[in-house]
Amino acid sequence: MLPAFFFLFAFADVTWTLAATGSERLDGKEVFAKRCSGCHGTDTSKEGPRLGGIIGRKAGSVAGFQYSDALRSSGIVWNEDLVNKWLENPERLVKDNDMDFHVSNPDERAAVVAYLKSLSNLK
Repeated sequence: MLPAFFFLFAFADVTWTLAATGSERLDGKEVFAKRCSGCHGTDTSKEGPRLGGIIGRKAGSVAGFQYSDALRSSGIVWNEDLVNKWLENPERLVKDNDMDFHVSNPDERAAVVAYLKSLSNLK
């Protein structure tokens, strides 16, 4: 009985560990391509501003992109936490902004934030 119980416990622990680290299995570049690239590029602006180099950049500061007054005057300097909050609910972070899209899945948000952080050299 003890070996079977031990196996069940070990299996449950592995299953829980895999579930807890689910965001590590998502490829941020793929999630970005699926969820964000319709409006954003990493090195060129589209309907939305380019997002390469966003970490550490002042919100509303990509030259030549037409931002909402609310975002431009928000005073935000993007970091991982703020990008995550923005992706979760842009309107909650900055009222009257122009982004009508959100990413409700926390694992997808984490993957996108990690991917954007990896592009921090693209100022």
